[in-house]
Amino acid sequence: MSDIYEESVLLHRKHQGKLAIQSKVPLIDKRDLSLAYTPGVAEVCRVIASDKSEAMALTLKGNTVAVISDGSAILGLGNLGPEAALPVMEGKCILFKEFAGVDAFPICLDTQDTEEIIRTIRYLAPVFGGINLEDISAPRCFEIEGRLRRELDIPVFHDDQHGTATVVLAALINALRISRLDKAKAKLVVSGSGAAGVAVTKLLLAYGFQNIIVCDREGAIYEGRNNLNPTKQELAVLTNKSKVSGGLAEAIVGSDIFIGVSAPNILTEEMVKTMDPHPIIFALANPVSEISPEAAKRAGALIVATGRSDYPNQINNVLVFPGIFRGALDNRVKQITDDMLIKAAENLAALVSEPTPDSILPSALDKGAAQAVAAAIR
Repeated sequence: MSDIYEESVLLHRKHQGKLAIQSKVPLIDKRDLSLAYTPGVAEVCRVIASDKSEAMALTLKGNTVAVISDGSAILGLGNLGPEAALPVMEGKCILFKEFAGVDAFPICLDTQDTEEIIRTIRYLAPVFGGINLEDISAPRCFEIEGRLRRELDIPVFHDDQHGTATVVLAALINALRISRLDKAKAKLVVSGSGAAGVAVTKLLLAYGFQNIIVCDREGAIYEGRNNLNPTKQELAVLTNKSKVSGGLAEAIVGSDIFIGVSAPNILTEEMVKTMDPHPIIFALANPVSEISPEAAKRAGALIVATGRSDYPNQINNVLVFPGIFRGALDNRVKQITDDMLIKAAENLAALVSEPTPDSILPSALDKGAAQAVAAAIR
């Protein structure tokens, strides 16, 4: 793995990043210049001034997304600031282009003040057809996304929340086909109450799962537990109806499904053995998961998924976010709803016609995934 890290630094140094801007039109003679710039461009300005929606057809806006971060929650590395966030945002941008033909531009903000971030994005919004929020820490990410969704007339999508939730649901749909579990009866434990954990929980509830316990660093979240912030108070009302208390070891007893979006090495083989026979384990902490696939299998897991590309069943947001914005831009969608995300997950799951324990999702490199997801965003 150390070789991968070193080679990645060399790659970025060689190319000075991963992203460049290229003109769509030629600039060979004076006529080209007069059409692309002055005087011809003046008429384009007048057309847009009379009807702002024309910017979608006459400028890059109709096919361009802003990928915006404040660097406060980069991958599993933590709060490293805007400059350190830029390689990840560049990476997201090239994935948008490669898998869905969407132009994207990275914007890393040198503030972690919620109001400043909202204000800045609101000022930037006229240039873009959509806003992809990325690597912004919880609970600020909930307020930022919620406010921007209400205030802007273009789709705002926090990929750490909804991209993760959608691909997890797609994987679970096929895992349930293999295990023959009933979503309404299955007992599910989510480890992690940050952006991903909250969004996964809410989307699974919307899909029809009814028995979910969410755990944070202090243990199971339940109604009446002390020191819950507003987001966790909402989760407490929606989940853990039996008010199970204690840590992850207590919460996971008798459960059918574990979804980890938390921290490395917190799930032991002994804990897995207390679950119902042949459980489903999604250990998605990256790059080191909550439990290694080998250990989970030794403990009896039927299906194991991780966020890594070097094991089967990689749960990767690249299966979702390019298609989400492809569909949103093509169909002028202003709000991305849970119904759209559920349909996107179903479309994604359907790409695997005969799922097996080691194949519950398409490959992260499957370009058909973006088309399937885009078809749900209407």
